[in-house]
Amino acid sequence: MILAWVISLLLLCESLVLHLERLSALQIITVQTIEQSQQNFIAVEKAVADCESNLTSLNALNENACFIQSIGKNIWRITSQQKPGIEIHIALDVNAGMTTRLNWRQVFE
Repeated sequence: MILAWVISLLLLCESLVLHLERLSALQIITVQTIEQSQQNFIAVEKAVADCESNLTSLNALNENACFIQSIGKNIWRITSQQKPGIEIHIALDVNAGMTTRLNWRQVFE
């Protein structure tokens, strides 16, 4: 009787260890995914910020990493080409050559 009880405890401990290993593996994957997503988001935000700062001189951009559309009088929509998608609306003051970010949002498909 005691032998059966000891064997059941060992099996329970083995099951616990297996579950902990799986949980720790999933946690490692989660952390790596979050880090990669943050790096991608920062890269896309930098690309959109470059497009925003060079809106008055689009020829200065070596590689256009954004879709740029006029949506009104001196109001522009800049959308990133990379994932995750970021879309910003900016107001362009032509006289001063300044841009003002009105809003931004993440674009979901």
